[in-house]
Amino acid sequence: MFYYVLKYVVLGPLLRLVFRPRIEGLEHIPEDGAAIVAGNHLSFSDHFLMPAILKRRITFLAKAEYFTGPGIKGKLTAAFFHSIGQIPVDRSGKEAGQAAIREGLGVLSKGELLGIYPEGTRSHDGRLYKGKVGVAVMAIKAGVPVIPCAMVGTFEIQPPGQKVPRIKRVTIRFGEPLDFSRYAGLEDQKAAIRAVTDEIMYAVLGLSGQEYVDEYAVKAKAAQAEKSEKFPRRAR
Repeated sequence: MFYYVLKYVVLGPLLRLVFRPRIEGLEHIPEDGAAIVAGNHLSFSDHFLMPAILKRRITFLAKAEYFTGPGIKGKLTAAFFHSIGQIPVDRSGKEAGQAAIREGLGVLSKGELLGIYPEGTRSHDGRLYKGKVGVAVMAIKAGVPVIPCAMVGTFEIQPPGQKVPRIKRVTIRFGEPLDFSRYAGLEDQKAAIRAVTDEIMYAVLGLSGQEYVDEYAVKAKAAQAEKSEKFPRRAR
């Protein structure tokens, strides 16, 4: 209930008014039935802008940290994400990845839309990073289409570290559904799930126009953080 109040009464209309998002390819989202919407992840704002413009409800796999913060702020954040139907996912380790896949398959088994960011985390520099294979496993196991999605301009309105987004128009693009039925039964084959994931990321890249980096975003972030520690910027 709270989800629809936010979507149609409170947050949705406000986001449409403030950011005036350009929507392209909305006809590619099926009116019913299970499907995965896989997109790039540039900003915290992505969590709200895409759901605000979709006619159907979409459930995202959200990082567990949103649900485990300390103090009153942490409890309010957790309550908010729970109320809008987001599922907490522990992103550490192989077993955590399997748990995320089970949760995602549960959403798809109900004939619902599942939103996922294959990069696994927000891009720290606006580039598109290598996708993790969980999206491929879910698409093959559930036998559902994957709709690629590109958020354009959200990095500029709210890059990492910026709490209040800038007021600027953004674009949300959806591509044609990708059918992976030819891979049925191959969800345990590394070559197959890598091929599916790369095809999804290539479709997202075509929609977003980002620079692509053939490296996991988490690894790139860690390398940048280590470099910053070794060579801190001089205070001006």
